[in-house]
Amino acid sequence: MSSQPVHSDGPLMPMPDLTLPALRSAVAALSPGKLPELVEEMQQAFDRAGQDGSTAPIRMFYRRWAIFVAIERDPARAARFHAAEQVLESSEAGTERQAAVRLIGSIVRTAQCEVEALEAG
Repeated sequence: MSSQPVHSDGPLMPMPDLTLPALRSAVAALSPGKLPELVEEMQQAFDRAGQDGSTAPIRMFYRRWAIFVAIERDPARAARFHAAEQVLESSEAGTERQAAVRLIGSIVRTAQCEVEALEAG
């Protein structure tokens, strides 16, 4: 796990290392219902990597789940993300949907920056 501080009003846990055991453990703690999806996507990534002779599918798998963890480990961020998803599913108002898309994009970009910081070492 990274050495980022964990505050009562911030992340529930530090950002995990970008390894399968660390990501699986984080997903199990934050959203255990997502574990089957993680395992399925992991198998697909490894199968595709073998077929393609490339590690790119595996790197994409790690990045996708690290971004998921970066969002879910912060309850306030996760709540905003899921509320915006709900707007996309339920609203037909164009302005509401556009605002939700912008919010989701902003949250994902912030999570990507956290992941990139881990990748940079």
